[in-house]
Amino acid sequence: MKKIEILGTGCPKCKKLEEETRVAAYELGLKCQIEKVTDIQKITAYGVMITPALVVDGVVKVSGKVPSVNDIKNMLR
Repeated sequence: MKKIEILGTGCPKCKKLEEETRVAAYELGLKCQIEKVTDIQKITAYGVMITPALVVDGVVKVSGKVPSVNDIKNMLR
């Protein structure tokens, strides 16, 4: 099971990334755990300085933007 984390403090882009990630995971039929991380210390521990960010199994896949659902699908594979 993949562990997916959405890093962000709750801004509109962070919420959009979470929505798009949930859609991508659903469309892939992926068994995963999606967690929203708002703690600044945890976010910076990943080396992320610009949110939102998408982390898959502990690896930062994108930071500072909201990719398309198709791009997210590729990151989740």
